[in-house]
Amino acid sequence: MSLDPMNPLLTEKTDLKVYLVDIVDRSIDVNILEDRLLELENLVNTFGGMVVIKRYQKRDMPDKRTYIGSGKLEEIILEMKEVWAQLLIVGNVLKPSQVYQLNEKLRPIWAKAWDRMDLILKIFDKHAISTESKMQIELAAIRHMWPRIYGMWMELSRQWWWWEWAMRWLGETNTEIMRRHLKDKQFKIVEKLKEYENMRRLHRDTRRKRWIPTIWIVWYTNVGKSSLLNFLTNKWVIAENKLFATLWTNVWKLYLMTDLVTGRWKEFLLNDTIGFIRDLPPRLIQAFASTLEDSIEADLLFHVIDASDVYVDDRIAVVNHILDEIWAKQKRLMVFNKIDLIDAEKLKELKLKFKDQDCIWISVYDGSGIDELKDKLIETTNFYK
Repeated sequence: MSLDPMNPLLTEKTDLKVYLVDIVDRSIDVNILEDRLLELENLVNTFGGMVVIKRYQKRDMPDKRTYIGSGKLEEIILEMKEVWAQLLIVGNVLKPSQVYQLNEKLRPIWAKAWDRMDLILKIFDKHAISTESKMQIELAAIRHMWPRIYGMWMELSRQWWWWEWAMRWLGETNTEIMRRHLKDKQFKIVEKLKEYENMRRLHRDTRRKRWIPTIWIVWYTNVGKSSLLNFLTNKWVIAENKLFATLWTNVWKLYLMTDLVTGRWKEFLLNDTIGFIRDLPPRLIQAFASTLEDSIEADLLFHVIDASDVYVDDRIAVVNHILDEIWAKQKRLMVFNKIDLIDAEKLKELKLKFKDQDCIWISVYDGSGIDELKDKLIETTNFYK
């Protein structure tokens, strides 16, 4: 980001007006395009910005120089000037040279350009609370920033020309200094994260010795996962219509009665991690690998699904793809929530489609299916005596 104090993005009192643009293959359905833009707009709202214009463009290949194309970019700049938009967000991950060229073109109107990865990193940074999650986000940011160093060097050279010449006199360029600094910073973060990883390993070993089954809850954003946790554990978790409302890993205790005669109870641990979205950048998954390690080694996986979602098949595919990427191999239980929002015909259709899968059908709103879910939980973890 520019260090100029007159940059509107640095003025807290200014409402951040955002222009969204996305480029997709010509074969993609219009409804999918609109859903992609809606998800991108939700990300902007989560960050705290306000979308004033959103556009998509169908083309076979993005422009190599600006991704958008020079003609389209000129149109966008004119529209941004008319509505006083300060930020252009592209709904994809751009090459360093493309980000640099976009920012150069937007400089005269005091605007900036981010790609989708930039936006998600900003959201993560804004919502991070624990020291570990902050370090993980910083690590992802460094890995994302690495290929863009030369663009930052150009910006620093314009603002601190004396620094550039001083470093050349010393035989080291700004680019080399920045690379060395980021490399050292990355090493320190990785080493510190290993300490947290070792601590979690000890905790896992303790749980195994106590014979406590662990369940990993995975979900596409906004499926009612937090409401389900509230219902099961009677504890307050954030339940709001925002992407990435939960960033760090939470562990919740659940007690279920396994024998009415003896009054015997069983303790379960529910691992709650970040929600998934389509095209979740691999660098973010890598950065959160140490946190996800706890979940990957869980005994059972709860895949919470919004049964009322029009794009339910697409959402399931996205989650399964990410789970395959991180080598999650444990047994999966598909928990279809919000069945109160669909009619009997739609429910019958879904049950037929997923009849070969291990599924539970529930509604947190009216409590239907919750008892079956608890029974299934006990049944699938009965190897823990």
